[in-house]
Amino acid sequence: MDLQNYLARRTPDYPDTATLGACLRAMVEAGHDRLPLPGSGLTLERFQRLADVAGHDLGLCKLYEGHTDALAIIEQLGGSPTPGSTWGMWAAEPPQARVKVSPAGHMVALNGRKAWCSGAGVLSHALLTAWDADDQQQLVAVALDQPGVTITDQGWQAVGMGATGSVEVVFDGAEGQAIGNPGDYLQRPGFWQGGVGIAACWYGAARRIADSLRQQCAQREEPHALAHLGAVDTALQAAADVLRFSALHIDAHPEDNAELLARRARAVVEQSAEQVIREVGRALGAGPYCKDRHFAHLIADLPVFLRQSHAERDLATLGQLIARQPDEVWSL
Repeated sequence: MDLQNYLARRTPDYPDTATLGACLRAMVEAGHDRLPLPGSGLTLERFQRLADVAGHDLGLCKLYEGHTDALAIIEQLGGSPTPGSTWGMWAAEPPQARVKVSPAGHMVALNGRKAWCSGAGVLSHALLTAWDADDQQQLVAVALDQPGVTITDQGWQAVGMGATGSVEVVFDGAEGQAIGNPGDYLQRPGFWQGGVGIAACWYGAARRIADSLRQQCAQREEPHALAHLGAVDTALQAAADVLRFSALHIDAHPEDNAELLARRARAVVEQSAEQVIREVGRALGAGPYCKDRHFAHLIADLPVFLRQSHAERDLATLGQLIARQPDEVWSL
């Protein structure tokens, strides 16, 4: 059974982290986490699957994207995850929550606090960023069911994306395995390729929200709703075209630095998703917010998920990159 059919057979209602974790484990057991690697020639298929899960449920997509991203990183850097394991990819680095690593035989010892740990209470493993004695960033794989790992109930009071349980985790001498060399997480081509994958998640949720408007307009042609649908279509088409181009470019240049590509794609998809939220809400009114549980979850979750973008800060960085480009940067 392909992923779309698998999701179609499930009710998109995951009230808590435990339910999300059970669904992720079932998807892993069914082999639906085996996505093509970025740059493998099938990057668009990877983006399509992420978008499909996002349209089903964004909380599930948050865990699924982190799990599949961790698997891709481990494979790219020469590791081999335990069969049947479920992974978090925890790379947030707020100043008040930093994990340090020190050598411990063939492994490393972790000490410190990690924030924004999505799914921490229901995952078997995590791949996280930590810092060595030379203040270099090091990826570490860690089993979460060991002494020295405390999953708190702190740092998460969310309504949108609330079921992801993105709490803080405290490490006190926990054992982990270093993955790759210091600096590999940000320096590898897959970092920015994965950043486009996040935009595919945004797109998948926006597409599903927009479908509520399309279905209503197919049943009743009200002029203002049709105008909103036209605006939604142009926004989604622009986002889809950018994601398709990005996938083709990544496959054609798998070892290139994809930062400019990714920042452009994320900016376009973010703006498109925000336009979809606005247009659909104005067209449909309060009805689906209050009477359609799936729609209500997506419309509450997507603005939170979109904040993985840093808004004007990301646009300013994109502007810096563009200012250094040759005159042909916008040529057709």
